[in-house]
Amino acid sequence: MTAPIVPVRPARPLVVLAWASLVANMGIVLTGGVVRLTGSGLGCPTWPRCTEESFVPHGELGWHGAIEFGNRLLTFVLVAVAVLTFLAALRYGHRRVVRISVVLALGVPAQAVIGGITVLTQLNPWIVAFHLLVSLAMIGVAVWLLREVYDGPGDRVWLLPAPFRALTWLVLVATWAVLYVGTIVTGSGPHAGDADAPRNGLDPATWSQLHADFVFLLVGLTLAVVVVLPLVGGSSRIRRPAYALLAVEVAQGAVGFVQYYTGLPIGLVAVHLVGAALTSACATWLVVATRGPVRVRPAGPAQPMSGSMATATNSSDR
Repeated sequence: MTAPIVPVRPARPLVVLAWASLVANMGIVLTGGVVRLTGSGLGCPTWPRCTEESFVPHGELGWHGAIEFGNRLLTFVLVAVAVLTFLAALRYGHRRVVRISVVLALGVPAQAVIGGITVLTQLNPWIVAFHLLVSLAMIGVAVWLLREVYDGPGDRVWLLPAPFRALTWLVLVATWAVLYVGTIVTGSGPHAGDADAPRNGLDPATWSQLHADFVFLLVGLTLAVVVVLPLVGGSSRIRRPAYALLAVEVAQGAVGFVQYYTGLPIGLVAVHLVGAALTSACATWLVVATRGPVRVRPAGPAQPMSGSMATATNSSDR
């Protein structure tokens, strides 16, 4: 009888740091949303200082200054997590995690600069939208980091046929079309981040309809993935992100319709923003799950494993 595939147990520090990276990047999307929804986008009216005289807000700025400054402080958490992940990956010899952690670390100052430009341009809606999209992209990179940590060092193989992999990439492209058009819809609506901030001047109804059309396309492609998976031998490693993405899409669609027809209440808009972060995460999770580690089957209880006995598996369900 063939022995079971030897599981690879990831280094616990890397697991903790990878999850911390994902949570922190999702957190900054939420805090950024709170800044916008509470009208605190110019709570700190300049950058990199909060005011011309100080890096921290003073009493005259009120709670808007505290909210905006709190969002800026989370940047330092992201830097700390990225640096610690980089050092831990070096220690455990995980080259891919080292490279991904560098990308995340470089993304933090880039985001800080983009955030500064949004303040200096008085919350230009196109720059605000770009700021959010970069944050959503960093969430995707954080998911990739997490997948690599769980899969461990070593070679990678494709786990499913090329046509199916292409379908998952179409899902990712459709996801980003939905997210991009969603930022345009937001830029035409009432939640500018400040009472005097400009809007993009586009018709909210027209762009909301286009946004809904892209959502229907995304749901259709995701359903296709779910239907095709059993036919191509997809394991739970790939089924889980597919089902999770579909569930998030359905929930997002429901929240989107309700918020549109109820006048965009702040609470629902915040929930929808969190859903956008989850959509980016699940779509990336689906794509990266199609490539996995080479596992090695032992020849016997007391025998060393030989290179000729390496075999690809899609049974990693972490």
